[in-house]
Amino acid sequence: MQENIQPKYYQAKVTCNCGNEFVTGSTKPEIHVEVCSKCHPYYTGQQKAAAARGRIDKFNRKYGINQQ
Repeated sequence: MQENIQPKYYQAKVTCNCGNEFVTGSTKPEIHVEVCSKCHPYYTGQQKAAAARGRIDKFNRKYGINQQ
């Protein structure tokens, strides 16, 4: 077996575009992400609301219901 071929393991600081920061283990010392669990629609509950609005709009268009 070859020795010293494993990458270094760091306590990586992860930074999201929304400003959230947390620490995790990684082979890189810093990680920058666009979406995290604080701002992702699935985890914040906005995805279900958007899906429901889509179904309501589809129903209204199908039956010609106009909202004023």
